[in-house]
This record gives sequence, C-alpha cells and structure tokens, in this order.
Amino acid sequence: MIYEPETGRPADQDLRPGEKIDDLQRDGLRIIQDPDRFCFGMDAVLLSWYAQARPGSRALDLGTGTGIIPILMSSRTGCASLTGLEIQQESADMAARSVRLNGLEDRILIRQGDIREAADLFPAASFDVITCNPPYMIGSHGLVGADTSKAIARHEILCTFEDVAAAAARLLRSRGHFYLVHRPFRLAEIITVLCRHHLEPKRMRLVYPFADKEPNMVLLDCVLGAASRLTVEKPLIVYEAPGRYTREILDIYYQ
Repeated sequence: MIYEPETGRPADQDLRPGEKIDDLQRDGLRIIQDPDRFCFGMDAVLLSWYAQARPGSRALDLGTGTGIIPILMSSRTGCASLTGLEIQQESADMAARSVRLNGLEDRILIRQGDIREAADLFPAASFDVITCNPPYMIGSHGLVGADTSKAIARHEILCTFEDVAAAAARLLRSRGHFYLVHRPFRLAEIITVLCRHHLEPKRMRLVYPFADKEPNMVLLDCVLGAASRLTVEKPLIVYEAPGRYTREILDIYYQ
C-alpha cells in the first residue's frame, strides 16, 4: 500500500474503480490513471521536456487530461504556478487527485472548462508559457464511439486546432511561449493557423520512431508576436533497435 508522505492517508483511498497509480520515475511523482479511459503517452512526456519556463513563470496546459504535463513540469521547471484546463469532468477530477497525491496543491491548479471558453476563465495575457497536446485527428478518420473519453482526446470533437491557437494567443503575454506536439501530416495547416494568430513558430523538432522511418510527431515552440524565423532542430530518434530506446529518449524519461 502506498501512503502519502504528509498525511499518512493511504493513497488508494483516492482511487475509483478501475483506476491505478503509476510511478513516473521522476522525483517520486505518481499519477492516477484509468486504462479504460485515455492514458498519457510518449507525446506528453516529450512535450513536458521540450517546454521551457523561466523560474517564477506562470504556465497553462490546455486540455490537460489527467494532468501529466503540469505534474512533470513541476519537476522539470521552476514555474511558480501551473494550471491545467480540462473539459471532461472525470479526467479533471483524476488530475486533481493526482495533484493531491503528489502534494502539489500549492503549485498546480486543475480547472474544469472548455478551451473555447478559456478567455472567459482566465485574464488575457496572464500566462508566460502555454502547452498543449491537442487532438490530432480531424473528421471521422478512425473515429469509433464519439462519446468516449478516448475519442474526445484523439479527435477534434469538442475543439479544433483553431480553437486551441486562439485561446493560446489570447492568454499568453507578449513574447510568451506556446509549446505543442502534433502530427507532421498536418504541419502545413498547423503553421498557417499559428501564424494567423501571431504565434510565430521559432523552433521545430521532428520525432522519428526509427532513423529510417518517417516522423510521427512534431514538437513546436512558438512565440506570440515574434518575428518570422524558424530553426529546425536535429531529429529526435525514439528507437535504435526494436524495443530499445535511444540514449536521448532514456535521458528524457529518467534524468
């Protein structure tokens, strides 16, 4: 049985049927997840690593799910506060319980709400850093069970990328950073939408499963109101052989 260090209360008292506690292998952090709902993947881990924040920064994660990105960023950055916005009540509740489990209530706030209404939930220009791991798929491609939490997380059912970019532009301070992870097949559209909202892509890194395969993720660092100039960084390779991570991926996960 796992016990919370400050309260001595069994952590599994905060679990609902079907949920489990996963060790994040970093500074003792843990997260509550339900395998029947949407669990975080490598894209969230890479985004939390790619995002940079100066000490004292205020950060917001749009569509935070179970809170994985704010929780990891609490260890990797010196952010004074991190807020996670999540529309699904069950996921927001799970994220809030994970925050309590890690004793991070003084740094992380979870709010239930719609990205499309984020401008009404937070003051304009109130964040230094915004992150988002948005739904990747549009239309009905691969869509099964549109009312499920997994479908909402993967498909643009409740918000579009345009909604995400508009919210980020509204809530970022001038020259604030917007970090996101997405799929390369939508890159032309993504950059067009970002520039329309004055979120200028400044850094881009493509993620390849293997060195000889096509990239399946793209990491972007955008700056509100910046001049146009994009640096394409060296590729990030996930596997050096089947089932064996590259040294850089291992460093991202465990250092």
